Amino acid sequence: MAEKKYNSTTGVDQFHYGVLNDDDKTIEGGNPERIKFLQDITVTRTSTMVRAYGDNKEAEIAVSNGPVSISGNFHALPQEDQNVLFGLEVSETGLAGSGSEDNPPYVGVVFARTYEDGATEYAGLPKGKFLKTEKASTGKAGETSFSQDPISAEFMNREVDGFTKPQSYLIGRDEAGETTHRDAIFQAVFGAPYPTEADPVVGG
Repeated sequence: MAEKKYNSTTGVDQFHYGVLNDDDKTIEGGNPERIKFLQDITVTRTSTMVRAYGDNKEAEIAVSNGPVSISGNFHALPQEDQNVLFGLEVSETGLAGSGSEDNPPYVGVVFARTYEDGATEYAGLPKGKFLKTEKASTGKAGETSFSQDPISAEFMNREVDGFTKPQSYLIGRDEAGETTHRDAIFQAVFGAPYPTEADPVVGG
């Protein structure tokens, strides 16, 4: 058995997404899109116990797994990415519109959690849709303060190469200087390699 790791993550980085093609294995344009300055992100995996009864006692227990969702914040979410993730219509003059008929596309997502020792844990979410979130703004008063752009999305199962059952959440860890699991998770989610022009992961 490999040595267990007990150190905790101390940062997040390398948020990428891609709009899935109809085959659910590749993405539009062939290269995942990077969004910089991810501040925090939470992955929620829900499950509940389902109990069956008979003869005045419990007969069986099963686990019912619910959807996987993410929530988090960016320092700022560029309008170009909002247009894609939220399925917004863009006019000929470049205005983005948000209406009741917006239909966000299915996307895959990968992001990284970083460790103080230089290791990186990659999380992949193969298929889901982003939800519109509220955006708060405040007037300037005294010291300068920065707002945040929140994100929220839900994900579903998808066939992923290398697995016998559909998956909704993938995870892999690379030690400092390694890229094996990074490369595997980008291929699994996007059907594309890790972008060579991407910024290096900043640990910590």
